[in-house]
Amino acid sequence: MIQVRYFASLREQLGRDAEAIEPSAATTVAELRAFLRARGEPWASALAPGQRILAAVNQAMARPETPVADGDEVAFFPPVTGG
Repeated sequence: MIQVRYFASLREQLGRDAEAIEPSAATTVAELRAFLRARGEPWASALAPGQRILAAVNQAMARPETPVADGDEVAFFPPVTGG
């Protein structure tokens, strides 16, 4: 299973902080995001292409083409700034 975690406003929009996804659903971060969006609301809005969402795979920053596999943890979160 791929462990998917949601942080900050994504967690609030989706009403959950984590879920497990079958590894056959996606082989890259972009495919996983598209798979989740295809479920409909609230994922379609929260993960829409126009939304700036960052991702990490196994706690390392990831790009859309970063591979994901069984046993990986993928985190989605909005960009944050601090001061």
